[in-house]
Amino acid sequence: MPFVEQPSVGAGIRIAIDRGGTFTDCLGIVPGKPDILVKLLSNDPTNYSDAPTEGIRRILELATGAAIPRGQKIDTSNIESIKMGTTVATNALLERSSTPCALVVTRGFRDLLRIGDQTRPKLFDLNIRRAETLFNDVLEIDERVTLHDSTEDKASLRDPNRHNFSLKKGIGGEAIRVLQPLDIEGARKGLQSLYEKGVRSLAITLLHSYTFPDHELQVAELATEIGFPQISISSQIFPMIKAISRGYSATADAYLTPLTRTYIDGFRQGFVGGLEDTKGARCEFMQSDGGLVGWQHFSGLKAILSGPAGGVVGFSKTCYDLERKKPVIGFDMGGTSTDVSRYAGTLEHTFESTTAGVTIQSPQLEIDTVAAGGGSILSYRNGLFLAGPESASAHPGPVAYRKGGPLTVTDANLVLGRLQAKYFPNIFGKDENEPLDYEGAKTAFENLLVQVNTDLIANGGKTKTVEELALGFLEVANETMCRPIRALTEAKGYRTSEHDLAVFGGAGGQHACAIAENLGIDRILIHRYSSILSAYGMALADVVRDVQEPCSIPLSSLEELDARLANLEKSGAEMLANDGFPGQTIGFEHFLNLRYEGSDTTFMVSRPDSGTWAEAFVTEHKRQFSFTMPGRDILVENVRVRATARSSSAEPEFVLDKQLADSPPTAVSTKKTSDSVRVFFGHGWTSAPLFYLTSLNKGDLVQGPAIILDDTQTIVVSPEAKAIILERHVLLELDRKASAPTVSKTSETRSVDPVELTVMAHRFMSIAEQMGHALQKTSVSVNIKERLDFSCALFSPDGRLVANAPHVPVHLGSMEQAVMYQHDKYLGQLRPGDVIVANHPISGGTHLPDITCVTPVFDDAGKTIIFYTASRGHHQEIGGILPGSMPAGSVELFEEGAMIISEFLVRDGHFDEELITKMMLHDPAQFPGCSGTRKLADNINDLKAQVSANAKGAALVSDLITERGLSTVHLNMHAITANAEACVRAFLIRTHAKTGGKPLYALDHMDDGTPIQLTITINPTDGSAHFDFTGTGEEGYHSFNAPQAIARSATLYVLRCLIDQDIPLNEGCLRPLDFTIPEGSILNPSPEAAVCAGNPITSQRVTDVVIKAFEACAASQGDCNVFSFGIDGDVDAEGNAIPNSGFGFGETICGGSGAGPGWNGTSGVHIHMTNTRITDPEMLEKRYPVLLREFSIQEGSGGKGKWNGGNGIRRVYEFERDVRASIVSERRVTRPYGMHGGEDGRSGVNYIVKGKGGRWCRLGGRKDFKASKGDSFVIDTPGGGGWGVKGEDDEAGPYMKKSGVERRFVSQFQLAQEASN
Repeated sequence: MPFVEQPSVGAGIRIAIDRGGTFTDCLGIVPGKPDILVKLLSNDPTNYSDAPTEGIRRILELATGAAIPRGQKIDTSNIESIKMGTTVATNALLERSSTPCALVVTRGFRDLLRIGDQTRPKLFDLNIRRAETLFNDVLEIDERVTLHDSTEDKASLRDPNRHNFSLKKGIGGEAIRVLQPLDIEGARKGLQSLYEKGVRSLAITLLHSYTFPDHELQVAELATEIGFPQISISSQIFPMIKAISRGYSATADAYLTPLTRTYIDGFRQGFVGGLEDTKGARCEFMQSDGGLVGWQHFSGLKAILSGPAGGVVGFSKTCYDLERKKPVIGFDMGGTSTDVSRYAGTLEHTFESTTAGVTIQSPQLEIDTVAAGGGSILSYRNGLFLAGPESASAHPGPVAYRKGGPLTVTDANLVLGRLQAKYFPNIFGKDENEPLDYEGAKTAFENLLVQVNTDLIANGGKTKTVEELALGFLEVANETMCRPIRALTEAKGYRTSEHDLAVFGGAGGQHACAIAENLGIDRILIHRYSSILSAYGMALADVVRDVQEPCSIPLSSLEELDARLANLEKSGAEMLANDGFPGQTIGFEHFLNLRYEGSDTTFMVSRPDSGTWAEAFVTEHKRQFSFTMPGRDILVENVRVRATARSSSAEPEFVLDKQLADSPPTAVSTKKTSDSVRVFFGHGWTSAPLFYLTSLNKGDLVQGPAIILDDTQTIVVSPEAKAIILERHVLLELDRKASAPTVSKTSETRSVDPVELTVMAHRFMSIAEQMGHALQKTSVSVNIKERLDFSCALFSPDGRLVANAPHVPVHLGSMEQAVMYQHDKYLGQLRPGDVIVANHPISGGTHLPDITCVTPVFDDAGKTIIFYTASRGHHQEIGGILPGSMPAGSVELFEEGAMIISEFLVRDGHFDEELITKMMLHDPAQFPGCSGTRKLADNINDLKAQVSANAKGAALVSDLITERGLSTVHLNMHAITANAEACVRAFLIRTHAKTGGKPLYALDHMDDGTPIQLTITINPTDGSAHFDFTGTGEEGYHSFNAPQAIARSATLYVLRCLIDQDIPLNEGCLRPLDFTIPEGSILNPSPEAAVCAGNPITSQRVTDVVIKAFEACAASQGDCNVFSFGIDGDVDAEGNAIPNSGFGFGETICGGSGAGPGWNGTSGVHIHMTNTRITDPEMLEKRYPVLLREFSIQEGSGGKGKWNGGNGIRRVYEFERDVRASIVSERRVTRPYGMHGGEDGRSGVNYIVKGKGGRWCRLGGRKDFKASKGDSFVIDTPGGGGWGVKGEDDEAGPYMKKSGVERRFVSQFQLAQEASN
């Protein structure tokens, strides 16, 4: 293939290396000669000690013709540059294989990073497995600062005594109050003790250091004097608000940097002069943000995405058409996982992401990773096809590797002829001298086919052939990989089909056409170096220094902003100058991190080419969220400059139209065909020509079906596609009309296909997930945007649940009743553009703050409802007798705020703001002692966000119907609910046999003595069950009553946990269940009953009872500790409420989880029916007039046993002004039960402390109270129960390590589903 050689820019050889986990790719760009490619095993100690060094040695031998003995130090005089990406830091983080550091933190916060945001990683795991921390030792330092002013309360700005506080000014411009100066001698003593213990690496994270770093810098100076070689200072690593994320980043840097430095030092030893000679080769490493940095400045934190970042740079530099400017999706498919990313002219960064259970706050390229690749294991379970997330890895590998491995995607491609065994080297089998095992792979599929066809026959379906089975698994794997791509694009307001697809990685070419077809993309680009594109990306990357600082000023202060940007530009230029780059080679990009006042949603906006910063921000906000906030100030959170020294390696500009015009595509000559092979596509076996890429010339057009091979990859050209050979690319173009599936317009009866069912289950769930993404992004309140207290779901035309993204468990079964109520009420009366709003228990609500929006989805004619979409969000403030709308003392429903049985929020497309203002602000204030909402603007904006999320779901449903046909979509909608029903029935039958057919029984009591009683009777014939709550106590004259939907939700949650498989969550799960919930009981109260605590609190106790009946594990804290405080709004001269003049804050607080058979409980974690995040200390103090004095784990509060319960926590709030507050909690009298001989967990306790050092007074579990300035609220949450009797030989339970680290990246897409709800 006649590629144009790389133009020579410098005199020396330029070397680029991607050191991956399995292979190391090396590229040598030699002036005047063809490029040199070397591929090595990353670990081959019998032949070489370091793969990159060996690769460089081989490149130099080939380039110069001179032999270089192994082990001899390499002379770099012929090398211009070495640019490298490495997975050393990534692997250490995944495997926890480095040396733990020590954490230095503000006193009272020793467990801040152990608790984190309090969420559990897997929503339905009773055995909660958190990732191990990166530190062992913690040193608490006596020091404390806070922000003097809060954004939600302006009283401090009007304080006449403000000058008495000797306020300091933070870097961001905030007024800083030093509450306690740094205890220097105490810090020195603590640091010395750590050093003498053997600790050599420190991570320093003090509260508010992002804007007031003085104390951190003083501690670092002390540590330097003592002799610590590695000191990671959170304020210097990345100065952004959020102590938890910044602390994780500092510990990651302290944990990984020593290992990274050791590797670099070892690498340098292989070269003459150790790469320090300024006349020798420059050596630079790829950072996670897509920029190179000299080896002297390469840190562990910046190395985490080093390898994948090279791939993003690679496709962005090679596959983006500079004239068409069409955005490109990067698709990097490997053996165990697939990375997806997006490029539209600039590299897209994220500033907070999670990898291996560690939240990283640092600029990183936005790369989403899904556990699907060539090695993904294929299985058939519960009538569904599964591809991954488990992988066969390199050892044992797929069946075809002849080492006893499982069926994988690779085996499916082999059986279908998409991989040709005879074109692979004989390196497989025990002795690594055999070919790929086609017959073995086919036999494995034949064995699985017996089970699949047996089920199909039983269900009246059409049986499959081996090839149809293998193809079905590929379709499922492809859909699995498409889900994060849709999330990456659609969730940000981009249409996926309006992109090109850049494919690279070893397995990408086999799936390129199918992935593009699924996404509606018609053009695919595969670069000359696609199989080593990460290495090539290193060669093309620029050296970058990214500098930023906090800034807390209005956007209108342009003069100060320009001065700050100029100072940062100067700083970045000096860094690059010190790296050896002259000023004329350096360019700068300016960014402001902007948000609306009252919102926590920020946008990193680059300086616009035309127009103002404000216009650029408003435009981006409008594009992503579909609305703006006129009249609100725009505030600056951070200023940032990215200083760049341009790469000496240049890829020729890619302009597709010019290349096609220069070499018009012409049908390839049949003489270039190397072979004719059989390949299976959807319509059966077909003969396909096979070409070697090296035999094809620029302009050759290959019509599919065909196979194109080069030394490192296989490109499958589908029958509906054609391949055009360009100067440096293979261009695949799909005929969208030919590839579009035939959409059935009739309603003929046909059977359910398990492949189609699996794919449609993915699509239904993807719609619910993308609704959740949209709601999170478009909302403004902390409760929905930050704490993620919301759920989104898709419903059938009669209002039954089809797919519910795993958001808040208490919403799982209850939203269906809300939608069915509105469906029945308005049957035949709804029109396109309508949205119904409700929150009342009689219309399916669980408690009033959870407001549900329901949107009917109509057919094209606008006559028939074909689906419903719905979203439920917890509004932090809806009025009532207390700020926060969660009063402990409410006894009537009206005391808890706005009550909406059913109203049109949107009618015929018109959002009725006047009506919602009446319902939220004026109506609640009519009741005695009550106020209207104290945050009307947040209510309106969050409701608009819910409407937008529903509309997003409706649009995606319409797209799916256009693609598949309404009859097909509805067929699979019904089938997926039947599938869930079958899973639950099978579980109940197994349970009946396991328990000997006896009824299951459990009894527990609320703190006031109210019994919750359950008897479960299972019918083994059909797998149905009767859940009988007879014996449960009467409703109370309090707020702990729970609408009956909550008992259904709790039951559904427990069944999903016990089934312990990824089954669909829909109404089918509840079909086998019959409920008896006595009217007038606490679980089925009268319509007027107060219910605000039933949703978060009583639901947890119901869950404990259901779990107890199944004897699954000991009780967890049985609570979620709802604490709220705030102030009522002001009134005008006529006594009318002034909107938004008050505030209300609320959060739920974690405790200990129960132990179970084989596991300890987890400390400081949210359990069961909620999984919302806790507020970061710095965000809490920035927004509200409060100090967080302590957040720690209460050792010994978990029940002892063979397996110990998790411990509860202590959280201490000190109020900076008079407030009204409320605590709603349980397990203050009763204790979380142990099981099978395990001890009970310790009950919780709530205190108010009057003044500094004053009286400690118990509040009880349910209390509304007034707190004065200087008072503190102290909460100790319950621990979990223990499991089993502790024997003399048992290991000490609470100290056993528990790792929840998965051996892959955890994507933001997956976090939004489970880990952050």
